[in-house]
Amino acid sequence: MRRLLVAGGSLALILLIAVVLISTGLIGGGTVGATFRDVFSWSVGGGGGALQPGVAPAHSWTETERGLIASLSIDRLPPLPPDPSNAVGDSPDAVALGHALFFDSGLSPDGSVACSTCHQPDNYFTDGKVFANVRDIDTPRHTPTIVGVAYSDWFYWDGRKDSQWAQALAPQEAAIEHGGTRTAHARYVLSHYANEYEAVFGPVPDFSDTSRFPPEAAPVENETAREAWEGMTEGDRGAINRVFANIGKSIAAYSRRILPGRSRFDDYAAAALVNDQAEMSELFSAQEAEGLRLFIGKGQCTDCHNGPLFTNGTFHNIGLPLPEGSRFDQGRTQGTYQVVEDTFNCLGEYSDASEEACVELRFIKLEGEELVGAFKVPGLRNVAHTGPYMHNGIFPDLDAVLRHYNHAPPAFPGHSDLVPLAFTVEQSEALKAFLLTLSAPPDAPPELLLPPNDE
Repeated sequence: MRRLLVAGGSLALILLIAVVLISTGLIGGGTVGATFRDVFSWSVGGGGGALQPGVAPAHSWTETERGLIASLSIDRLPPLPPDPSNAVGDSPDAVALGHALFFDSGLSPDGSVACSTCHQPDNYFTDGKVFANVRDIDTPRHTPTIVGVAYSDWFYWDGRKDSQWAQALAPQEAAIEHGGTRTAHARYVLSHYANEYEAVFGPVPDFSDTSRFPPEAAPVENETAREAWEGMTEGDRGAINRVFANIGKSIAAYSRRILPGRSRFDDYAAAALVNDQAEMSELFSAQEAEGLRLFIGKGQCTDCHNGPLFTNGTFHNIGLPLPEGSRFDQGRTQGTYQVVEDTFNCLGEYSDASEEACVELRFIKLEGEELVGAFKVPGLRNVAHTGPYMHNGIFPDLDAVLRHYNHAPPAFPGHSDLVPLAFTVEQSEALKAFLLTLSAPPDAPPELLLPPNDE
């Protein structure tokens, strides 16, 4: 009996010590801490309050934390605003035409490349490659997803385009992507989609006179095509540009319909907002909740990955290593000048926006150290399925990404915006576990996720 009393007293002492350690925060972050707290089913109230018996500590959040978690939820994603530069951006007829064009490999000289070649619906509209590659030649950068990017102000990793429709045009003439020319593309669309085009943009122009509208003409590197373009009158070039821009606007109308879906995290955020402990415990493990705690707290991840899309849409240099044999990529430094000079930017004659509506372009920052080697912050929704990671595809998996953030090497040239996380292995695993809860299929009409003929 005396041994039992001694044992009971020892257990009571252990429990008392555990209470003190938890309440003072000495047992805190990491999977070990979360597990220790779960064993005793206690939690610390918001602001370091008293222990609450029977409440799962992993899912105890202060009012401030619950608000921050809610701010990341897809429930806070506002309705998609119209694109002032694209008057047909929300036209059902434009969506239908853009849907067809997105999957049509006829928008390439050899009929082998479509938008969907790199932006594959089954891969969350990415291609899973380090660099986009459709002609056995690597492009300079990794293919980003198009899901939800309609909310962006800038497009491409360096922001060299300021609308979805302008972005959709560049690959059409890139030699190592679609490899076409704007006269050929205009003629192709008008001959294969005349009725669909007319339903959106009005009467179809006549480009049959090849002496005025050469079969292959564009302001591209190909010398023959460039000379043919320069030999056209300004008015004829403008007519071709108008149709070419409309091709981009149609593809953008389609892409605007591809939005992020509701993930397990979003259900957890809804439960956290009303402090539903039972529902939170059902939805997240202690490790996943710990990862969320690190994401919004010690990791300071929300400095850049904030809002319902988990991105602030800005540009940062994070000191990435260079792929072997590659040269330093200037990133935003070059992107700013490219977008200002772009024929199809918001202030250009093919944009439908008023000058006042082009706020981002009018007040663009053109120079500064923070632009050197800076790239657009990607959204994290479905991040588990969009690797390899970074603009140069340098990291094959999330573990490699987290190791980089954990050590945060200095950038050269430029200045890195990272501060080393210095996470333990357990903390890194918890953060990764949380990131995996952001996975969900795109939110789009099912027929838009297939080629039109496969509906």
